[in-house]
Amino acid sequence: MMIDTHSHIAANIEGLEFVVLSGTSIEDSRNNIKLSKNDKRLKAAVGIHPQEKTSNFKHQILKLEELLIENKNIVAVGECGLDFSNLPKSLFDKRDFKDMEILFRAQICLALKYKKPLIIHSRKAMDETLEILKSYKNLTGVIHCYTGGIKRIKNVPESFYFGIDGKVTYEDGLVEVVKNIPKDRLVLETDSPELTPIPHRFEKNCPEYVKFIYQKVAEIWGRSPEGAEKIIDENARRLFLQ
Repeated sequence: MMIDTHSHIAANIEGLEFVVLSGTSIEDSRNNIKLSKNDKRLKAAVGIHPQEKTSNFKHQILKLEELLIENKNIVAVGECGLDFSNLPKSLFDKRDFKDMEILFRAQICLALKYKKPLIIHSRKAMDETLEILKSYKNLTGVIHCYTGGIKRIKNVPESFYFGIDGKVTYEDGLVEVVKNIPKDRLVLETDSPELTPIPHRFEKNCPEYVKFIYQKVAEIWGRSPEGAEKIIDENARRLFLQ
């Protein structure tokens, strides 16, 4: 059975072994926990997205740790990381970056403390993200919606996985990236409700549509759907269930 390793909605999960619900805020993370208690196929991740950072982000981290202490069924910390998409283009304007980095590093520390994998969001900030990860040992996780291209694959720590989404069904560049990712470090995700794969592109996405991403990766690998699925599912279990 297939696995969606990153979704923001809990509907349309028929035929899937499990779905990881990614947390973007304290409220969102609490909701993930609640949903996971009602359906064992839903796995809760808790985190604070870089664009959800508040002025009192230290309080956010305290609340996040409370969730980790109180809920042993949480499978990951995140999504968290860096997002430079809305920052000024000037390299001299670092007003938001330092706080964003502190928030990211705090969640890395929580992942290490509670022995959870990390779900990393990195938008227009891959080099900075990889530089931060160099500071830590014994850390595992996934680069969600990997956009680092072929040349950065070798710079991603070997304990990390690459999350590939529905864009692989319509972006030739991402197809080439997948060809270069080690097969034992690839996991698939929908990022529902966004990034809907072909043949439902421009519609609302859902976890069930991860099957089209599986089909595309099997095609890229030149393997049977069953053979590709076995490898990808084992990767996801190893990352989130061990």
